Amino acid sequence: MCEAGKQVPRAKHDFVRQDAQAMLGIGKLTRKVFGTPNDRKIKATRPLVEKINALETEYEALDDAGLIARTEDFKKRIADGESLDALLPEAFANCREGAKRALGLRAFDVQLMGGIFLHQGNISEMKTGEGKTLVATFPAYLNALTGKGVHIVTVNDYLARRDAEWMSKVYGALGLTTGVVYPQQPEDEKREAYASDITYATNNELGFDYLRDNMKSELNQMMQRGHNYAIVDEVDSILIDEARTPLIISGPAQDRSELYQSIDRLIPELTDEHFTIDEKTRNVTFTDDGNEFLEELLHSRGLLPEGQSLYDPESTTVVHHVNQGLRAHKLYTRDKDYIVRDGSVVLIDEFTGRMMVGRRLSEGLHQAIEAKEGCKIQPENVTLAQVTFQNYFRLYGKLSGMTGTATTEAEEFAEIYGLGVVEVPTNKPIARVDEDDKVYRTAQEKYDAIVEEIRLAHDKGQPVLVGTTSIEKSEMLSQLLTQAKLPHNVLNARQHEKEAQIVADAGKLGAVTIATNMAGRGTDIKLGGNVDFQVMEAIAADPEGDPEEIRKRIEASHADDEKKVIEAGGLFVLATERHESRRIDNQLRGRSGRQGDPGRSSFFLSLDDDLMRIFGSERLDKMLSRLGMKEGEAIIHPWVNKSLERAQAKVEGRNFDIRKQLLKFDDVMNDQRKVIFSQRREIMEAEDLSEIVQDMRHEVIDELVDIHVPPKTYHDQWDTQGLYAACLEKLGIDVPVIGWGEEEGVDREVIRERLEEASDEFMAEKTKAFGEDSMRQIEKQVLLQTIDQKWRDHLLTLEHLRSVVGFRGYAQRDPLNEYKNEAFQLFESMLESLREQVTEQLSRVRPISEEEQRAMMQQLAQQQAELRRQTEAAQPESGQAPGEQGDQPAAAPAEPLVAGFDETDPSTWGNPGRNELCPCGSGRKFKHCHGRLT
Repeated sequence: MCEAGKQVPRAKHDFVRQDAQAMLGIGKLTRKVFGTPNDRKIKATRPLVEKINALETEYEALDDAGLIARTEDFKKRIADGESLDALLPEAFANCREGAKRALGLRAFDVQLMGGIFLHQGNISEMKTGEGKTLVATFPAYLNALTGKGVHIVTVNDYLARRDAEWMSKVYGALGLTTGVVYPQQPEDEKREAYASDITYATNNELGFDYLRDNMKSELNQMMQRGHNYAIVDEVDSILIDEARTPLIISGPAQDRSELYQSIDRLIPELTDEHFTIDEKTRNVTFTDDGNEFLEELLHSRGLLPEGQSLYDPESTTVVHHVNQGLRAHKLYTRDKDYIVRDGSVVLIDEFTGRMMVGRRLSEGLHQAIEAKEGCKIQPENVTLAQVTFQNYFRLYGKLSGMTGTATTEAEEFAEIYGLGVVEVPTNKPIARVDEDDKVYRTAQEKYDAIVEEIRLAHDKGQPVLVGTTSIEKSEMLSQLLTQAKLPHNVLNARQHEKEAQIVADAGKLGAVTIATNMAGRGTDIKLGGNVDFQVMEAIAADPEGDPEEIRKRIEASHADDEKKVIEAGGLFVLATERHESRRIDNQLRGRSGRQGDPGRSSFFLSLDDDLMRIFGSERLDKMLSRLGMKEGEAIIHPWVNKSLERAQAKVEGRNFDIRKQLLKFDDVMNDQRKVIFSQRREIMEAEDLSEIVQDMRHEVIDELVDIHVPPKTYHDQWDTQGLYAACLEKLGIDVPVIGWGEEEGVDREVIRERLEEASDEFMAEKTKAFGEDSMRQIEKQVLLQTIDQKWRDHLLTLEHLRSVVGFRGYAQRDPLNEYKNEAFQLFESMLESLREQVTEQLSRVRPISEEEQRAMMQQLAQQQAELRRQTEAAQPESGQAPGEQGDQPAAAPAEPLVAGFDETDPSTWGNPGRNELCPCGSGRKFKHCHGRLT
């Protein structure tokens, strides 16, 4: 009976296994007969590629002027209504010929396929070394023929400049213009770059210019001319990795340096029992014991008033800062998450290992890290404008991208951006051997094995690229290799400037290169080394030598080295750890085996690694102990690879959910941002805003009447005194409203009509006094300034709402719906207050008389003199003791400034305050008139 009982589950198990095997067999057979969806997409492009190839001889016969003439012909045909799809074969053939003449490069068929998929609005997944930079020229050229501009987006300024300079030769040969956008670029040059047919730029600069444009007050100050079509290089890095944080333009807020420093001194007194760390979500929370200890500590240091609890609403700011201080100490590690350079905390991009100069963590976290490292604490900022990369790139009419690794994130690309992912076949079959992961019990055993593996490869001349996950680990491994007397290069944020050189040398015979991360480096690792870089080095070392002779000598030497490297097995990629994302691992692995080159890759892991430790290494450790693994032995099996990939997929899924949730909240703000930005543009484009301003004024009157003269009420219930005061304050008109309330036959409508008539007359007189043109300009500036101020205040309110709305979940209410409802109410409230403030400000503006102008200038001169006196008192001249300057006479008022004042000559105005009225007599503040920052 017992035996029979044991056999039943086994029989069931066998049945299930056979059923699963049968299903797998059917799946394989189906794919073999019908092909995968990706195969079908590739197959669909082949007729187009054949058409392009058939046109090649026709375009080869054209002279250089003929290629440009074809471009003009294509433009005319598009203007006449022909579609881009219909033009594709001819345009691609023309572009291929242009590239062949300008660069000496003839695009392969698979590169044409990649270009076709980009034009169709997809992501072309093309392996490293397949020539993505050239691929982008085809859809860029075709779409630029519309005259609406094409943006090619890169991950850093170096690549933007390099690609623009390189590919501009192709576009120039075809009669198109090329521009490049970079930080701190002169405005005229930047405007010209955006006006070009094809513009190269980084994602950051594009996003910031979009925000800056929507803070301008004149149309001719704006840079971007629209969002027609974008091709995003390293699309996974830009649209996923960097999209986790929004772009923010901010201004300084209140300085709280002392508070950060005081709280920073508290953190070391906390012990492990006072808080818990969740490494998966990168969050830290206080325990009950921790809260009690912290409250006592804050009371004793005077940071929390006696009798006030941490749970009181008044304690919110202190609690927030303590949490950020704890996160800075426990979750952010120097030389991994950031480095300290020239006394500043500079963040490191975990995916590229690059320094992110100018990027700061929000909500006071960056200041907390500065306090921890003893750096100067920069003031917190208040948000003036912000946008996420997701919502910025969704502005484009058509979007596409290129990368070597996108398939693992295909779901996110489809759901967030509507982008499909197509794997483009390689030009030559991949010859790289990908070995199974090697898992060791301890980090020490792993690193011993890594050093030995590098020694073996180095001894036979095989170049090795070693991938690490942090600067700290790359430098630690560098020390181990130095001790083992193995020569090597290190590439991380500290060697950022030498990046291209180090990457170019990584394929040399016997080279060993340690890289923190290899995503989006933009330079190919060529076996035997990069000839162009070696030629440049040789010419720099021998400026008198013949460049042609130098190149011939190096090319001959390189051919010999390349042969030896190939015989040694090609580039060996050795990874010291798995990342949370499979995509990052694939990027590193893809550096080997480019264009059919031989190569191999291997991942060395230990149970001490972050990914292994977080995802159940204790269980695996016990199992390995039971199996009797000896020290230095590794477990190697395909099952381990599958298990790790499942763990990575879980992390990717969780990160996607986090980004998706953040985007849902930002979409609420984005809808409002679109309304505000489009409204601003309409205002800037309009010549006459008097009707809009009048409508606003009439709506304010409607609200005032509704408040003080409610419907269905008697005369004795009206608040005519309140209405009279409100009319004076809001509309600037002195009308006998109190008397109207006693007149026979006067109702709410009559009062409304009289107020509208009186306010219209008042503003008409004001227009006559200022002059029609001046009044229209004043209305425009008041509207824009008020919108900007209200929008900034609204953004701050939404930030606060976003930080607390999550607690609604405890009351069984959906935080997202709560946020949507309240954000909409706040937006409506903002628009109402906007109408009121514009009306009030316009009612108060008035031209000033000559006497007032002279008095204003006299006051201005005295203020300047007082400012100079205070400056001189604070900064004694050289050779004088600080205490002596107080005995010096104060500077005399600058009489000549007023005596020689001429409102048409700014040189006689002295130094007007930015918030003073402009001396020219326009009636506007100086900062909005002659002192406007252009």
